[in-house]
Amino acid sequence: MIKNSEHAQPEPLEYDFNGESVIEIAGLSRRFGQKRALDDVSMAIPRGVVMGLVGLNGAGKTTLLKHILGLLRAQQGTVSVFGKDPSRHPKQILSRLGYLTEEDTLPGWMKVWQILRFTKPFYPNWSDSYAQELLETFKIDPKKKIKQMSKGQRARVGLTLALAHRPELLVLDEPSSGLDPVVRNDILAAIIRTIADAGNTVLFSSHLLDEVQRVSDMVAVIRHGKMVECGPLENLQTRYQRVTLQTDDDASPPNIEAMGKWQQNGNHWSAILDVDGEDLEKAVSGIGGKIVQAHGVSLNEWFLDTSRD
Repeated sequence: MIKNSEHAQPEPLEYDFNGESVIEIAGLSRRFGQKRALDDVSMAIPRGVVMGLVGLNGAGKTTLLKHILGLLRAQQGTVSVFGKDPSRHPKQILSRLGYLTEEDTLPGWMKVWQILRFTKPFYPNWSDSYAQELLETFKIDPKKKIKQMSKGQRARVGLTLALAHRPELLVLDEPSSGLDPVVRNDILAAIIRTIADAGNTVLFSSHLLDEVQRVSDMVAVIRHGKMVECGPLENLQTRYQRVTLQTDDDASPPNIEAMGKWQQNGNHWSAILDVDGEDLEKAVSGIGGKIVQAHGVSLNEWFLDTSRD
């Protein structure tokens, strides 16, 4: 059974970031009229990892996911899922994939058992016993109509539909948007359960960065249609530091390139930097300053600081 624990954490995983990729995207660009929604996006997601996709509203996250699902065909570049173009081979790919979106697309007139029976034939690996286990875990009455359910209950039904065939790839588009913490925890626990089944992969977009950091092995950051970061989360957390400098001149920020804006407090300046220790020491001494403090940053701190215009 999936555990409803407020402190549910994923088990340590063995994964090879250079191994077989479930998703491979190269040079993907997409325009809607004059707007460039995706700009030369490339990424690879190895089998057996949880990849968090983050970005501000309108950054291109949903457009990217639609290409992965085969709902959009690449205008430029290539998209490969399980080694095939999802827009050309939807049947082979979608039968191995689970999908949940924040949009409420379930037919309100159906009862839960009816929508389960309707969905089952699309998935050769559908498990009635696992579907029943999920319904019991989520406390869903199979005889209840969708329209009689709360948003959280409908999200649980959607998650059951996405998981009942034990998909090799689970794609979640803002799955916990607008949901209460208990329901969000159910979704996270389900992700953990899914990834615990050997070889499964999860790609999910979310604006809840603490949630992304909690369950992700890798993170992809998209901004204005461009992929600005993509790799193991641990690399991002060790590569960037919040550095506070003390300088003689408090009139202007230090002449050191920062990921975001320098923040001033008297003659102390703070920013997130992408530079190794030796280079940083040289740069700081070159402006007559000294390092007062330096520490690693969370995904939330890095994202908020580097997303400010």
